Amino acid sequence: MEHSKTPDNLSRRELIRVAGVTVLGLGAVAPAVAESPDSPRRRVLRIAHLTDIHMTPDRKAAEGMAACLRHIQSQTDKPDLILTGGDHIMDSIGADAARTKQQWDLYQAVLKAECSLPVEACIGNHDCWGLNRKSSGTTGSEPLYGKKWAVDALGIEREYRSFDRAGWHFIMLDSTFPKDDGYIARLDDQQFDWLAEDLRRADPAMPVLILSHIPILSVSVFFDGENEKTGDWVIPGSWVHIDSRRIKDLLIKHPNVKVCLSGHVHLVDRVEYLGVSYACNGAVCGAWWNGAYHECEPGYALVNLYSDGSFDNRYVRFGWKPEA
Repeated sequence: MEHSKTPDNLSRRELIRVAGVTVLGLGAVAPAVAESPDSPRRRVLRIAHLTDIHMTPDRKAAEGMAACLRHIQSQTDKPDLILTGGDHIMDSIGADAARTKQQWDLYQAVLKAECSLPVEACIGNHDCWGLNRKSSGTTGSEPLYGKKWAVDALGIEREYRSFDRAGWHFIMLDSTFPKDDGYIARLDDQQFDWLAEDLRRADPAMPVLILSHIPILSVSVFFDGENEKTGDWVIPGSWVHIDSRRIKDLLIKHPNVKVCLSGHVHLVDRVEYLGVSYACNGAVCGAWWNGAYHECEPGYALVNLYSDGSFDNRYVRFGWKPEA
């Protein structure tokens, strides 16, 4: 989906100006803490979080994705890992098989040609093939129907999973719950039970990062459309997890859960709630490769993870301009 703008480098005056409105989305920035040689806090992993690439054969999307990957790998302090947060392709919900294949083939070609870093992916709603059966011409019985195509294209073993790296536990969720000809954002009971068990089994001393496509909790969804026009705030259940209360109640039982990253809204925000940070990290494609979406220009986040369970998260613009 849709997002907000954070400068790559802030002057002291600008930093003071935005410090009071971080939650509202001008900056998904956690100030770095100085480290002494004797400090238990040391960086263990640097991540580039790319979400909402929306690959398409038009709009110069392939050139845009390549520019983003080059920007990441040209960093003086280069990331160790890329997390892709869903909506890798423009859309397969209503696309036929030929169009869906074209998008995935192009995504894979650019990634292979331009990326030398390891990649871990989660699925987005637009990655799910044929949920709108009328538009896509699907019946629901195709071998690659739904999420299977994305699982194969991304080279992951299942829709949701977890792994450990550099002293952190990573959980990759599947936010897309098919409904009618589309979806809402929630975990089905099987995935929720798996999440509860995964957290129970995880080392309580190991900090946890959760990646979902659709935000579990977000403030930028309030501004992604005229959601107040009825006189009440009305936020669609496809924009933010409709089961966020249930997930929140689970997470507060596990104080080692530190940060939940997401995309989908194409805006940038950060919410702190009950000891967990929720960071919505914009969109590589901005406004679907048509420039900035609201205040958010095309970009990605750089996330540093530390040995003591702390982190910092910074949104970085890579200077992409839309086709004239």
